[in-house]
Amino acid sequence: RNGDGRAVLRSSVREFLCSEAMHYLGIPTSRAASLVVSDDDVWRDQFYNGNIKKERGAIVLRLAKSWFRIGSLEILAHSGELDLQRRLLDFVIQEHFPSIAMNDSNRYLEFFSTVVSETANLIALWMSVGFAHGVCNTDNFSLLSITIDYGPFGFMDSYDPNFVPNTSDDERRYKIGNQANVGLFNLSKLLQALKPLLDPRQKQLASQILEGYGEHYYIRFTELFKTKLGLLGENKDDNYLIAFLLKVSLLC
Repeated sequence: RNGDGRAVLRSSVREFLCSEAMHYLGIPTSRAASLVVSDDDVWRDQFYNGNIKKERGAIVLRLAKSWFRIGSLEILAHSGELDLQRRLLDFVIQEHFPSIAMNDSNRYLEFFSTVVSETANLIALWMSVGFAHGVCNTDNFSLLSITIDYGPFGFMDSYDPNFVPNTSDDERRYKIGNQANVGLFNLSKLLQALKPLLDPRQKQLASQILEGYGEHYYIRFTELFKTKLGLLGENKDDNYLIAFLLKVSLLC
């Protein structure tokens, strides 16, 4: 697409409707405030079959509490701008993490713990409605654990862990069945960015927090699917039933 950075009307309408649907499904997300049609012509190969057509351009205005992402801290750490990184991190914590005291020497550790658990929760929610993000890199993962990017996303019509909505993802890195693993990868990049601001003890604790990500995700995933199935209480066979029904869905 020559990287022109433009959007066409059909994809903008789709983005507007999807983000509102996600909001009313109870999934943390940015919201669509308006859609403006542009007079500019945009050339697109809609089906990637070599048939390029002229389409109407459009712009979606999106709103969120914050647009800071894992990548916002990652790039500062990579460039060695630690003072700026610390200022940005303190700002994010003060503005959006009221439960964390700014005079707490472990505030960065508490911040990381919250992001780990909330990211696990967000991806479990995505999976509960069959939502595939499409481009789960660190620049599209919010520090507030909300869905902030609606590019080549998609919903599964039927269960398929290999579903990929991004036609340019030839390696299937961001297939829906890999979203939880990619979340762990991104959080490991966040930890790597935070390490220069942590003392040795905090680094060790942060690594232990990251190791707990899988359990956070699995518990939340199980809760959501038990609710969908109307399962009450605790039963050792619940997880088996969920896995069995997903497998049956795959075979149907």
